[in-house]
Amino acid sequence: MLNKFQNSFHIPGTLAANLTITLTVPSDCSLVHVSAVASNNSDATLKIGTSADDDGYLTATAIGDSGTPAEFDLDDFDGALLSNPGMEYPHLLDGTVLVLTLDYDGAAGTAAQNVTLVATFCEG
Repeated sequence: MLNKFQNSFHIPGTLAANLTITLTVPSDCSLVHVSAVASNNSDATLKIGTSADDDGYLTATAIGDSGTPAEFDLDDFDGALLSNPGMEYPHLLDGTVLVLTLDYDGAAGTAAQNVTLVATFCEG
């Protein structure tokens, strides 16, 4: 079985601007699952990619609302960096800059509150 690891992010309060989380992956790995939620009924969206293409793995998609996370996994990964969107996990080489971009209110809708994002990776 491959080792899994997670990166979790929690942003408390009502967001007033978009949020970009940028991290360098520590080893070759695949992004296998993302959980995203706001504590309120927001219009926030999340996109995932790299420093070269910020929606290369997941195009902007609504996050979960009212404490019920939206889950993104194999069939949700639909970005242009994938050879077979919806049929392959994003594979990141050691040192790849992963970018998670949260649009706090979608298209000028309700701002997200108390956002939690959890990204799960498998090494290899």
